[in-house]
Amino acid sequence: MTPPAQNAIAILLVEPNPGDARLFTESFADASIASDVHTVTDGEAALEFVHQRGEYADTPRPDLILLDLQLPGTSGEAVLSELKSEPALRSIPVIVLTSSDSEEDIARSYELHANAYLQKPVDPEEFVDLVRSFEEFWLTFVRLPGDGDGA
Repeated sequence: MTPPAQNAIAILLVEPNPGDARLFTESFADASIASDVHTVTDGEAALEFVHQRGEYADTPRPDLILLDLQLPGTSGEAVLSELKSEPALRSIPVIVLTSSDSEEDIARSYELHANAYLQKPVDPEEFVDLVRSFEEFWLTFVRLPGDGDGA
């Protein structure tokens, strides 16, 4: 993880595959996104992180969560359900980012109030393109909770 950039947004990447996690973090760095990416590999760690419990007690609350559905232990669906059912957490945008193209997974994610559903690209170059598109939309045009300057 690189040091946080000034005015960086805190992104929680919930990704069990180390190769995919590396591609995401490298793609964010290549796209020059002012972000502080924190990676966890399972659903339980994701919930500990967002609740700032245990080893994550001193971590920032994420501004945005990228969530894989296929997680060991606590499923991505269960994480999404908990995030969107808790008033203190439901305003955090959650983007489901998974290899599944199942219509059932897509429908269920939106039923649980995911903010978007993206299928992971297979090609590394497509990862970079996805991150650039992600940066353009989510980090340039979309206003995230707490990103105002208070003026």
